[in-house]
Amino acid sequence: MTGRVAALARHPVKGFTPEPLSSVHLRAGAHFPGDRLYAVEDGPSGFDPEAPEHIKKMAFTVLAKLPEVAAVRTKWNEDEGTLTAWHPDFGEITIDLEDDSGRSVFATWLSGVLAGKVRGPLKVLAAPNAHRFMDSRTGFVSLINLESVRDFEVKIGRKIDPARFRGNIMVEGWPAWSELQMADQEIAIGGARLRGLKPIERCTATHVDPHTAVRDIDVVPLLRQHYAHFLCGLYAEVAISGNIHTGDAAGPL
Repeated sequence: MTGRVAALARHPVKGFTPEPLSSVHLRAGAHFPGDRLYAVEDGPSGFDPEAPEHIKKMAFTVLAKLPEVAAVRTKWNEDEGTLTAWHPDFGEITIDLEDDSGRSVFATWLSGVLAGKVRGPLKVLAAPNAHRFMDSRTGFVSLINLESVRDFEVKIGRKIDPARFRGNIMVEGWPAWSELQMADQEIAIGGARLRGLKPIERCTATHVDPHTAVRDIDVVPLLRQHYAHFLCGLYAEVAISGNIHTGDAAGPL
């Protein structure tokens, strides 16, 4: 069973715009490069950068509780360490994510965008060292099987943008839902080797249209209705470092 990499994406700021990539170098034991490096804390979360631990996603400005976040478009300039954010009503802002004052400016701007929706105060957190602001402790790399998404589309009679599932590696050519059986399997993708960890449990973040910022499809109840589960995608870890590109072969060994 061999498929191919249809798309790659990173999410530099948790909850915000996915950024497409044409290639990436995966490093053994590390998270997907550039993914969830920053998060916006919605009120004190208890996160300690000196001793970072996993914090539940609802402590942050995430789509599961704030669909309005999808209306903010972001672009991370990795070389300069800057983030450009745009909103139709609040215009554009570019800030230095590597600087405390820059992160404070973004938090203030975002507080205006999300006024009345957040607990606050908002604070932009930078992930220390190897820590990342993932939804799951096992969320090193997330794989989305596009055939599963397409099968789901047929079941509900509606198009579904795979961006709802906020994956890193989108694969096509695998049988629908076969990824749910790949826990503990080795998976060859381009020049890298990954090991499946566990299927991804979905939440109400997937109910939000990533383009309109409107909750328009009840994905979780519909998954339960048609498949008796609320899973879509697979968390994996990088076992052997390597480069992967869109178009590369991908399949379990």
